[in-house]
Amino acid sequence: MQITTRAADAPRHQLPGVEFTVLASPSLGSAGLCTWKLTLAPGVRGDNTHTIDRDEVFMVLSGSVRVTPDGDELHPGDAAVVPAGEPIAVSNLGDGPAEVHVAITAGFSAKGPDGSTMQPPWSL
Repeated sequence: MQITTRAADAPRHQLPGVEFTVLASPSLGSAGLCTWKLTLAPGVRGDNTHTIDRDEVFMVLSGSVRVTPDGDELHPGDAAVVPAGEPIAVSNLGDGPAEVHVAITAGFSAKGPDGSTMQPPWSL
């Protein structure tokens, strides 16, 4: 049986200048995979790094982004894999919004710059 998430009905979570549009997660019927569209407003800079306990894949849909502090500039069609435990700090390098598709195995946890651990709400 196929499980469908319609864009208009997809759960959304907001952080300053960032929107997470959830496409697949355990609460949406995907036991093993989480995926979302990350929309970054112009000027968003990843000043505070965090780490994830699983590999995370970033696929650029539009705009120009950097996903790690010293990473390459990525453009539409580019993808980057950030291995578990490596610092992540997503930045929009362009003048307009940027969109990135993100995929990671379900059940991951994130560690913030202060050392606190959490499971983000868009992954549940």
